[in-house]
Amino acid sequence: MNNQASIHYGGLELKRESEARKDPEWIQQQWDRSECRVLLLHKDRNLMHWQREHDSSPVAVSQLRAEIDNLLEPAHEIVFLGLENESPLFAADVTHSNAEQFDILVGAYEFIDLREAGWLLSAQEAALLAYARGLLYWHRHSGYCSTCGSPTQSRHGGHLRLCSNEQCERMIFPRTDPAVIMLVEHRPASGPAKCLLARNARFGARMMSTLAGFVDPSESLEDTVIREVYEETGIRVDQVSYQASQPWPFPSSIMLGFRARAIDTDIRIDGDEIKEAQWFSANELKEFGEWGDDQDGYCLPRRDSIARFLIESWIVDTTNYGDS
Repeated sequence: MNNQASIHYGGLELKRESEARKDPEWIQQQWDRSECRVLLLHKDRNLMHWQREHDSSPVAVSQLRAEIDNLLEPAHEIVFLGLENESPLFAADVTHSNAEQFDILVGAYEFIDLREAGWLLSAQEAALLAYARGLLYWHRHSGYCSTCGSPTQSRHGGHLRLCSNEQCERMIFPRTDPAVIMLVEHRPASGPAKCLLARNARFGARMMSTLAGFVDPSESLEDTVIREVYEETGIRVDQVSYQASQPWPFPSSIMLGFRARAIDTDIRIDGDEIKEAQWFSANELKEFGEWGDDQDGYCLPRRDSIARFLIESWIVDTTNYGDS
């Protein structure tokens, strides 16, 4: 199993206070503390400070609650995230606030899509903004009970929604959709080892990445890996081994990373979901460009993705074994 230290959006160092947050009085006490801070989101975009003209990196921004009360009054939802250095931290969806109310955010502040800037943030900042984004996204899409259709109400500091119908009272918890993502390798009797990368129809013309797919009902993770690889490329695999995982808040997935061995190598794509797939050696991958650059030729996935982690881990392992 590989070390996950370099994978973005995980490893958040925050006391979530899972038991204490069930007490509404305790939540109110945290909200009223003078050091209480709030992360703001607007249409799934996180507030950051980014002086682009100075070629600087973005920085996550939290505001003292007392200084932004006028922004918080029309907030669609406010959730408790946890204690950061023993100080309470909340997140608020201010999508419904008026544009004039944002005038208090002076300087190079802007609401930025985490997909644009996440890979430039520190690991902790990226994890924190992903947590806030994912939780508030879930709230916006869970306003009604899927059993009886009644409105739901936020509880436990925003970590539970309860159906308001007393005859139903269904409890709804934040949802995470499991998806597998896998690097398929082939180690021939002679010649360099190679891995299978593909270009999804949603990708740009240059980016090649690992295969991925959502887990079906009554399907193990290993079964999903085998099915998805075959459906997308016609390659049969075995020896499926777990590597690492990554929370992926775009919008609400957990990416479960695997490595698998190819039984055959004849690629057959449908041309619909997968536009291109090829086998690459480690040396060929080292010549790939970087996501977002203006070079010609193929590029690797973004640095904040587990796909990039799986590829780079494979390059290291292959080079160490002298198979590149």
